[in-house]
Amino acid sequence: MSDWHEVREELRAFALGLPEAREDHPWGDTVIKVGKKIFLFLGVDEPTDKWRPTFGVKLRSAAHGHALSVEGAAPSGYGLGRAGWVTVPFQSELPPVEVLLDWVEESYRAVAPKRAVKLLDELR
Repeated sequence: MSDWHEVREELRAFALGLPEAREDHPWGDTVIKVGKKIFLFLGVDEPTDKWRPTFGVKLRSAAHGHALSVEGAAPSGYGLGRAGWVTVPFQSELPPVEVLLDWVEESYRAVAPKRAVKLLDELR
C-alpha cells in the first residue's frame, strides 16, 4: 500500500473492528476510542498547510522504539509522549501494514478496559 489514504483507512477499519471501539471527532480530528479513551489518533481527513498526515498510537513494548525509528516520527505533543504516545507520519516509508496494525492493537490494549481486552482475546 503506497497511498497514505489507503493505509489510513486500513488502520481506521481495523481499529473500529476492535471490541467497543468507536470513532469520534474532537477538535475536528478523527480519533478512535474505546470507552472514553483514545487509542488511535488519525488527524484530519486531508492535509492542510498546517497539518501533515500522521497517526498516533500508545506503545509500551519494543514497538515504541521501532515506531520512533520511522523517519519523521516523534513522541506525541501535549505531554503524551511521556506516556508512550508516538506520532508517525503517513508519508514516510512505513513498516508493513501488519506491523502498523500490531501497533494499533497494542495501543488499544494499553487503554481499553479489561472486559474489552478479554473480548478481544476471546476473538483471537
